[in-house]
Amino acid sequence: MNSISPNLNLMIKACEKASKVIIRDFGELENLQVSKKGPKDFVTKTDKRVENILIEELSKSKKNYSFITEETGKILNKNKDIFWVIDPIDGTTNFLHGIPHFAISIALQQNSEIITGLIFDPIKNEIFYAEKNNGSYFNNNRIRVSNKSNIDECLFSTNCEGIKFVYPKLNLRNTGCAALDLAYVGCGRFDGFFHNRINLWDIAAGKIIIEEAGGKVNDISKFQINKINIRAANLNIYEKMLKKLDNF
Repeated sequence: MNSISPNLNLMIKACEKASKVIIRDFGELENLQVSKKGPKDFVTKTDKRVENILIEELSKSKKNYSFITEETGKILNKNKDIFWVIDPIDGTTNFLHGIPHFAISIALQQNSEIITGLIFDPIKNEIFYAEKNNGSYFNNNRIRVSNKSNIDECLFSTNCEGIKFVYPKLNLRNTGCAALDLAYVGCGRFDGFFHNRINLWDIAAGKIIIEEAGGKVNDISKFQINKINIRAANLNIYEKMLKKLDNF
């Protein structure tokens, strides 16, 4: 195993603790699918509970770091240059319907630059992480983006809007979980990802995972944090992908 920083170690431990709640609640969903009330309120509570655990765990040894989170928004602490960027469950709609494809996403942003990222899929027990200048890893093994250069052989992921715009010019998937889409680009399962008007907490960890795995991601700093147009791919097809996305 590569050596990891105290910050990343803290992120992993926080994820492990929070994932116990997710796994337990996901198991409960089966009973709720058939009830009249349905599982929506239940899932919202899970989301908030997971976020609270992550905030609590990450604050234990880093009391001064600030937060940007999906549920709560900005939490400003003493240190306003360093933010934990958290999405407690990316892919809540999948979670809600009992589809086992969602993830916890945590990134560390220092002076507007993402320096650490972690994406954890609790159901498949898959963990992806990266630190600046230290490479990207999947379950402790070093990963690289794919090496494909023929765009017709590539598989891309996006959302419904992206599919409407580009289909059938690219081979596409819409999995409902942007964090895992980006992690999959990082390890070569997908070759590229594009999405408009997405939130920082959905993509922050994935951005550094792809970059440290040798891929390319556009400059997201010029966008508002809840309206980011992201483009990510391996270097061989990045420009080819952008050509297909003209005017998107």
